[in-house]
Amino acid sequence: MIGASWTILRRELAGLFLQPLAWALLLLAGLLQGLMFSSFYLPGRGGDVHAAGLELFGGTQLFWVLAIVLTPLVTMRMISEEAKSGVLEFLLTSPVPEAAVVIGKLGAATIFMALLWASGFLPLVVAALGGVSPDWPHLFVAYLGMVLVSALFCAIGLASSALFSTPVLAAFVAFLGNFALMVSGIVTLQLADAVPEDVVPRAWIEWVVDKFDVVARFQVSFVAGVLDSAHVVFFLAWTAAFAFLAVGLLESRRWR
Repeated sequence: MIGASWTILRRELAGLFLQPLAWALLLLAGLLQGLMFSSFYLPGRGGDVHAAGLELFGGTQLFWVLAIVLTPLVTMRMISEEAKSGVLEFLLTSPVPEAAVVIGKLGAATIFMALLWASGFLPLVVAALGGVSPDWPHLFVAYLGMVLVSALFCAIGLASSALFSTPVLAAFVAFLGNFALMVSGIVTLQLADAVPEDVVPRAWIEWVVDKFDVVARFQVSFVAGVLDSAHVVFFLAWTAAFAFLAVGLLESRRWR
């Protein structure tokens, strides 16, 4: 299965870079990150290169906006478009496991998003030009968190692409899923404020929210520069859950 996953990953990654949409997304992300960095880092006027770099790696809401919007655009065609063109039928009738198909596509989408976020390493340019170097371990931990969040959102996008045969519909549902997961923790806690303590203890609600609050996990660990294995496992577990859902939906297509 590893060989099949690797073959699919290479094919999908090459296919992504043959699409104008992929280059447009890379250009858009690079421009937005460049504008943000230049607005936070003002050399000669008290600018902090580390703080400016951290703003690009999850320190603002821009990361979440780009993550929930761009990942569905990357994954929307990976299964639904192949189902329409007949390529998916060829894959499903071949001795390639559905899990290998999902793993390969998920790996390609995650690598693309990792390359997209890598355009935020603008502090490297400042350091190369003789400027002050930021706290590199802190930035790399934040970057790892961005990649893990992107992998989770890509898994949601693949499940949506496996469920719907229309890429636009798959992208829209994946966007809704990403957005719902992003705000679920905050909304649940706000609703819990209206529930009396004697009805549902606050500690119980906070325990439940902790199991799916991706924003809080990302902020308290990766943005803070703390590489906690518990938070890494949290994102990997959720990614595996949605990847497993995508495999199940793909298997249903085979039996159809």
